[in-house]
Amino acid sequence: VLAPDSLRFQQVVATFAARAGRYGFGLVLTPMFEHLEVFHRVGASTDVVRKEMYDFEDKGGRRLALRPEGTAPVVRAYVQHRPTPPWKAFYVAPNFRYERPQKGRYRQHWQVGAEVLGVDDPDIDVEIIALAHGFYRELGLTGVALHLNSMGDDTSRPAYRAALQEHLRPHVGDLGAAFAELVELNPMRALDSKNPDWQGALAGAPELADHLSPESADHFARVRAGLDALGITYTLAPRLVRGFDYYTRTTFEFTSD
Repeated sequence: VLAPDSLRFQQVVATFAARAGRYGFGLVLTPMFEHLEVFHRVGASTDVVRKEMYDFEDKGGRRLALRPEGTAPVVRAYVQHRPTPPWKAFYVAPNFRYERPQKGRYRQHWQVGAEVLGVDDPDIDVEIIALAHGFYRELGLTGVALHLNSMGDDTSRPAYRAALQEHLRPHVGDLGAAFAELVELNPMRALDSKNPDWQGALAGAPELADHLSPESADHFARVRAGLDALGITYTLAPRLVRGFDYYTRTTFEFTSD
């Protein structure tokens, strides 16, 4: 990143850091590489673990990996150092993915992010969303839309996963090995696929919202009430999911037109 583009990079980071500071978040700096097991915990069936990590053995025989995403190292730091909860941390860091380079996607990319650890509170979900929502606004972006869903919890997810597999398995013979593998390993990842050949199989698939436990449904209702109170508009997206195993309950993304 060369000047003058590097000035824009600097301004984006400074805008995020200033906003995170106003929200009470402190900067956390984690190593560029960690023990491989730290990232295995994001989910053995994810593409990040199976295909996209740079991992290697160092001279001491330890299995290490370049950081592919920001959350796992922050959680490792929380477990190791035991800061007083709720621990509100933000980061600015390069991540590494072994993917086919293409426009807008490089093997090293920078990411800003924020985490709150040590509490389970729907208002924290609202706060994180509000942090991101205001960040885009302060950058001057206007064509941004918020999509919202709930992925349930460890109580409700197994039943939903089984229902989704039951819906998708009859289509396995027509849609090939990649679809079959996904249905067995991580069927929820099929929901947000853009593959046009898969859309017929996904039509009419059971929705997460119909399989939420009472606790997850209440949690999601409180998140929506908090966003409403702040005047943050959103669209419910029943097929919005995330592939990492640590994702539960509130799921959201900002998209741009």
